[in-house]
Amino acid sequence: MQKTALITGITGQDGSYLAEFLLEKGYEVHGLVRRHSISNTSRIDHLINSGYHKVKFFLHYADTTDSSNLMRLISEIRPTEIYNLAAQSHVGVSFEVPEYTAEATGVSTLKLLEAVRVNGGNCRYYQASTSELFGGLPETAPQSESTPFYPKSPYGAAKLYSYWITVNYRESYNMFACNGILFNHESPRRGENFVTRKITLAVANMIAGKQEKLSLGNMNAKRDWGFAGDYVRGMWMMLQQDKPDDYVLATNETHTVREFVEAAFGELGISVRWEGSGVHEKGYDEETGKLLVDVNPEFYRPAEVEFLWGNATKAEKTLGWKRDVDFNKLVAMMMDADLREIAGISCEEYKEGKMKK
Repeated sequence: MQKTALITGITGQDGSYLAEFLLEKGYEVHGLVRRHSISNTSRIDHLINSGYHKVKFFLHYADTTDSSNLMRLISEIRPTEIYNLAAQSHVGVSFEVPEYTAEATGVSTLKLLEAVRVNGGNCRYYQASTSELFGGLPETAPQSESTPFYPKSPYGAAKLYSYWITVNYRESYNMFACNGILFNHESPRRGENFVTRKITLAVANMIAGKQEKLSLGNMNAKRDWGFAGDYVRGMWMMLQQDKPDDYVLATNETHTVREFVEAAFGELGISVRWEGSGVHEKGYDEETGKLLVDVNPEFYRPAEVEFLWGNATKAEKTLGWKRDVDFNKLVAMMMDADLREIAGISCEEYKEGKMKK
């Protein structure tokens, strides 16, 4: 039987990796794309320009806040699986646009679930949930499916609604609906306003002489960072089970923002020496003494999530899921991609040139 997947948020990091993954498995893939005055399909242009397009890969203009459009598209496409990845997904931005975040990240989930129910409720549904549900309380770490929720941002609160309305539709209408509580997952396709990509882009720009230093917020914030490609595989595995359930996907380890900075510079053979603390903390090139990193209080959030560390034991045992890319490989992958794009060389080539000087 031909499987047909519908992906909301297909132009994002996760959507692009998931589309590739499903196409390789023989799926017919449909993606929802919001209409913009300029193209926003850079992450999936290689699929649009491939042999898949209009044979196995189809795009539709839509917005998950538009319930009538969702009803029509689900009726026409008749997907066997739906992956709801669309959202206003930036935590910091959610404090600036809380009402829109509630609509796009929270209420839109209800509209999509209702469209599924009205159209028969037979397809399998994946809801992109988030570690921001937990609020980063150190005493609850490592956080698992049974950890109490305590969101600390409009984004987290909107995702909390999405989580529970998914559970409610599963229990009320016997729908196959799963929540994937994913901890931070990154890649070279990560948005440039997320801290990991901000770091690797800044380091590459500094090497290319296009930026003087890197300014960050809370250097002590700890995150459980994994590779997005590993996590989309976990999304698919959740929908292949006999019974629907909710799962945490995480690496089972945590690193500070400071450690990510050190690893990024380390890929170029640069050691960072830290001085000061808090807003006065600065990072210098151990060899040259050049200022590389400082702290800008403007990047602190109104309510800071200090500590996220996931426990993916359930997913590992039940789904057989495990990550393939560890923290150091992830940083290396991202750093190399940005350096090649901006400076036209690889990290290894840069280090070799540095050693010859």
